[in-house]
Amino acid sequence: MENIKSYVQQHKDRFINELIELLKIPSVSADAAYSQDVINTSEAVKISLEKAGCDFVEICDTPGYPIVYGEKIIDPSLPTVLVYGHYDVQPADPMELWTSPPFEPVIKKTDIHPEGAIFARGACDDKGQMYMHVKALEYMVQSNTLPCNVKFMIEGEEEVGSKSLSWFVERNQEKLKNDVILISDTGMISNQQPSITTGLRGLSYVEVEVTGPNRDLHSGLYGGAVANPINVLAKMIASLHDEDNHITIPGFYDNVQELSLEERAEMAKAPFNLENYKKALDLNDVYGEKGYVTNERNSIRPTLDVNGIWGGYTGEGAKTVIASKAFAKISMRLVPNQDWEQITELFTKHFMSIAPAGVTVKVKPHHGGQGYVTPIDSIGYKAANMAYTETFGVPAIPVRSGGSIPIVALFEKELKSKTILMGFGLDSDAIHSPNEHFGIFNYLKGIETIPLFYKYFVELSK
Repeated sequence: MENIKSYVQQHKDRFINELIELLKIPSVSADAAYSQDVINTSEAVKISLEKAGCDFVEICDTPGYPIVYGEKIIDPSLPTVLVYGHYDVQPADPMELWTSPPFEPVIKKTDIHPEGAIFARGACDDKGQMYMHVKALEYMVQSNTLPCNVKFMIEGEEEVGSKSLSWFVERNQEKLKNDVILISDTGMISNQQPSITTGLRGLSYVEVEVTGPNRDLHSGLYGGAVANPINVLAKMIASLHDEDNHITIPGFYDNVQELSLEERAEMAKAPFNLENYKKALDLNDVYGEKGYVTNERNSIRPTLDVNGIWGGYTGEGAKTVIASKAFAKISMRLVPNQDWEQITELFTKHFMSIAPAGVTVKVKPHHGGQGYVTPIDSIGYKAANMAYTETFGVPAIPVRSGGSIPIVALFEKELKSKTILMGFGLDSDAIHSPNEHFGIFNYLKGIETIPLFYKYFVELSK
């Protein structure tokens, strides 16, 4: 343990500078204007894996952005850890809310990160957390302490639904064969209390279009005589929840697993301060499904949220118009046992059925994925807990996340192996938001902790 701490401190500045260089590349997979930057990032990841000690690294073409694959096989009879991460990032919009340019990384001190945090798009999600694994490999190779085989699969489409990943995994099952999959694309409770994510919500993401008249109309000449698509869409969306914030789509809850009171009591042991939560978000109260507390609403319960809504005139000044069309993007976070494709069908059927006369409705599915729960009695979970306990001084708490990583269910289906989610980010790191950042403490602590996972996983596998 002291050896890895010493190595991290000795190379701290280099580790930080290397990550900063990676963060400068605007690898926004959602915007075709950045396509060359995404490709450039894959090449940078390839070089970093080669320098860290992988014996074989390649950039694998897919129908979309490439996947970087690397490996170091020291003995085929030993266990193999497959590390997954992604090098693409979310769009940085809205730019005006950033306190520093999103692709010009800077280190700033905060109340939560007094030692400093790197502010940049992708700092925490997922370049910083992915790069911890690259540097952990570097240490194990340099110190001759790598106890097993390791493979890397780093993709460039996670932020747009990992469209090419399933294509790649299905065609490379032998190449990707492993004993456990290790991912750092989640968070932990605090810098004093580590946690391991044991559950993820699934996702169904759709776009809806409501069309009324065949062109935009004068709201004085036609107002009250034809259906206004924006008014109609607002009413349709409002009807998707009842007064208890329960989702009204028929069949939506049919496969939702109700946790026992005992399990809910275990979840409640995780530190949580409601007043601090509200203060951090400038809220005067929380909001959600009746009968559940905040930490249950955002983890073990399904949700339906409008992510964007538009139509008509939104420019400066006034334009009295009834729009021909109105649109919305809607995401449904799902719990294990809810099939995302079935939920998409249920939503589509229901949304079409509640459309009034005078408009037509289209529902366009975008992407989705299944929820996931990993057992806490597995060798992988135990190894992760032992690693956290050694570096933080306290055991990790198992938690369920409200987020979605659809590829985890894909890995279990195709590769028949369990995934361990060793995240080092914090809720306050503003992923997907302006001013995303990743604490220097968290980055370096991850590099310290990951080699211990390998050590304990091999010991427990004997």
